[in-house]
Amino acid sequence: MEFDFTTTTNKAFDETVADVENEIAKADMRVLYIHDVQKSLNEKGFDMGPFKIVEFCNAKYAHEFLNKDIKIGLCLPCKINVYVKDGQTVISAMRPIMLSHFFPEADLGEKPQEIDQVIQSIVNNSK
Repeated sequence: MEFDFTTTTNKAFDETVADVENEIAKADMRVLYIHDVQKSLNEKGFDMGPFKIVEFCNAKYAHEFLNKDIKIGLCLPCKINVYVKDGQTVISAMRPIMLSHFFPEADLGEKPQEIDQVIQSIVNNSK
């Protein structure tokens, strides 16, 4: 089982970030913050190509997971990384199905699989 769901796109970096944001909204989730990793590292003197982390959440899902095991908060909010590697724009997300492996005592039911499909759709529709 793969930890991440990663794909590439022929779109430009900024267009891809905007498309990820739009697809998150279409999935009834909310973008909480976009961390510009490139800007942060460059300000500290470290060379980094285009890289943004889009943090997003659905309060209903978050509430359900946190009620099962508060430590799941370590994996929240969901994140999609958009970056450029070898001249190619990459979209990458952690797969929520991994939550059952990280928190085996929490009875998460089918929710991780459900959200996994939503996130894969967000990624695929953004490329």
